[in-house]
Amino acid sequence: MDYYELHPVNPQARYINKAIETLKNGGVIIYPTDTLYGIGCDIFNRDALERVYLIKNEPNDKLFSFIIPDLKEISNYARVSDYAYKAMKKLLPGPYTFILPAAKEVPKKLWSKRSTVGIRIPAHPVAINLVRDLGHPIISTSVTNRKGEPIYDPEEIRVVFNPSVDLMLSVGHLEGVESTVVDLSGDEADVIREGAGDTSFFE
Repeated sequence: MDYYELHPVNPQARYINKAIETLKNGGVIIYPTDTLYGIGCDIFNRDALERVYLIKNEPNDKLFSFIIPDLKEISNYARVSDYAYKAMKKLLPGPYTFILPAAKEVPKKLWSKRSTVGIRIPAHPVAINLVRDLGHPIISTSVTNRKGEPIYDPEEIRVVFNPSVDLMLSVGHLEGVESTVVDLSGDEADVIREGAGDTSFFE
């Protein structure tokens, strides 16, 4: 695994570019978000996506969310009601995953049985710079151990995932909690999981 330590606020572009090159070549990376470290790959690379399932030890029908750079891109990947857009505009970027009706451009592998997808716009410059400069969304699934518990220490992550991941971007210890998951695919918001994001907007 290639390993790079980045400044958490002003990440070095040369390291971001190395991660982008890895993603373009079908690689799998570990990167920081505003909640936890994530495992990611280009959502349009089928082989890389299969690797993420293996690395996470997840069944092939497990749904992964993905990161986009900003709301200007949202219509490329989801159908958004006026209410949903208003909510996301107020809360993003931030520690939320929003469930929305899938657009046809998204690989079916990432669709739920209800034809929805999970989308994130995290408030972290590394994650946002990655997807903006790559030009494609990347998978967002938390780095966890075999028990499903988050791993916060980058050195521990490096040891555990060194054989299976191609590159890691580290910004030091990240002791957050998972994102708040809100379903905006229907007429009303449904909070699926309470996490780092405040849910009072939906009460």
